[in-house]
Amino acid sequence: MFKTSLAAVALSGLALNAYAQSKWDLASAYPAANFHTENLMQFAKDVEQASGGKLQITVHPGASLFKAPEIKRAVQGNQAQLGEILLSAYENEWPVFGLDGRPFLASSYKEAQRLYQAQKPALQKKLGEQGMMLLYTVPWQPQGLYTKKPITSLSDLKGSKWRAYSPATARIAELIGAQPVTVQAAELSQAMATGVVESFMTSSSTGYDSKTYEHIKYYYNAQAWLPKNAVIVNKKAFDGLDKATQDAVLKAAATAEDRGWKVSEAKDREYQGLLKKNGMEITEPSPQLKTELRKTVGTPMLAEWIEKAGPEGKAIVDTYQKP
Repeated sequence: MFKTSLAAVALSGLALNAYAQSKWDLASAYPAANFHTENLMQFAKDVEQASGGKLQITVHPGASLFKAPEIKRAVQGNQAQLGEILLSAYENEWPVFGLDGRPFLASSYKEAQRLYQAQKPALQKKLGEQGMMLLYTVPWQPQGLYTKKPITSLSDLKGSKWRAYSPATARIAELIGAQPVTVQAAELSQAMATGVVESFMTSSSTGYDSKTYEHIKYYYNAQAWLPKNAVIVNKKAFDGLDKATQDAVLKAAATAEDRGWKVSEAKDREYQGLLKKNGMEITEPSPQLKTELRKTVGTPMLAEWIEKAGPEGKAIVDTYQKP
């Protein structure tokens, strides 16, 4: 009887340990070698270490688990407990998701950080209403302009096949008279190779990851905006963790956010150097092009956004623009 009791206690302990250990999936749309994904990998390691192995996170890069547009819904439905999303891709759902996609509203890392702090409370509230939590964000590098031929003004882009990956980038195409073609990051290289895309705005990292230099030769350092990726978690999954494990996740998230912002800025210089090394011409936009971009794209798109976002959106912009 004594041996039987010991065996029962042992089995009970094993069951409790199994119950306490959780395995989560984290869906990402970007390549394993991308700096965002590398940051996710380190975040997962930090969580496992800080939780003493209670929570293990498997990162699924390159849209291998869910395609980019499917990730937010997958996290909301707990098909994946965690996901990394491009916030501005969901602007049609709620305008505030797309605030950081307003061209020339925030054109530097310092400005982008201030914009994020103004936007963050609203993001947390909205995601909470949708059954999710915001863990952290990391910006892409400032968006530059990639073109097949050299340009000096916006008229040179008229009629070109323009890659759109969000409502904002599709709107830019309309404003400059280009033809918008929806292409996500995972399909960009093929789209360029087959002539589906001739021009677009994106970061230096996406340009390098997609081997843009094999098809497009000109990069204009427009520093138009810094869109953010957000790492989100299903709220019920998070609430199901014990307090110590929750704290481990939040601490690792704060570290990942700080690390990610710093790495993003450092990588911009590195990626531009790699693009140049592989034959791309890296140059500043002409004064005429800069002026036209701000007047034709920046000013009207911010005005349109404020009108669409209403008082909530205007309050966020006002907070950001306060001296």
